[in-house]
Amino acid sequence: MNFLHNSLQLIEQYMLTYGYWAVFFGVMLENAGVPVPGETILLIAGYFAATGHFHLALVMLIAATGAVIGDNIGFAIGHHFGRSVILRVGRFFFLTPKRFEHMENYFASHGNKTILVARFITGLRVVAALLAGASKMPWRLFFAYNVAGAVLWSVVITTLGYLFGASLPLLIKWVGRSGTVLLISAIVLGVVVWRVRKHRKSE
Repeated sequence: MNFLHNSLQLIEQYMLTYGYWAVFFGVMLENAGVPVPGETILLIAGYFAATGHFHLALVMLIAATGAVIGDNIGFAIGHHFGRSVILRVGRFFFLTPKRFEHMENYFASHGNKTILVARFITGLRVVAALLAGASKMPWRLFFAYNVAGAVLWSVVITTLGYLFGASLPLLIKWVGRSGTVLLISAIVLGVVVWRVRKHRKSE
């Protein structure tokens, strides 16, 4: 609890010092694949809007812009360098070339929906763009759903901070739990779909 309190104080200090730039770079870096607490930063920015330090609409616009730019950086990295790097590192996490091929096929069929909702899922928000780029998802398709997801996520998370930011530690805990539940659900659903398809092919 003390760690969370100290972390929130540090983020608030950065925001008081750097203003909207702290929001922009925090969100952008997380979406580019750097493990920065972008969601927490945006929740605090929403609370700052409620207290009059920031303008609500401007926070949403800056966060959406940072998210789009960050994801496009992640996509470019994944597109140009990701496949070889992911396969090299992935062998330590049981990611074989065949499993990576399944991931490529998944993004070919469901990449648009994944990019749209990935921002709300813990962990996936950081790596979704990298995986999309590495899987050679068409950039125009990625960009369209990337923008839609960025706007939706920025509006929802900023609004939560604006409305419930007075109980910030509790809010961050529940938003984080929701993201974890969505992550587990996505993994379970993915495993079920994979097993069903494998069973059908073997028949």
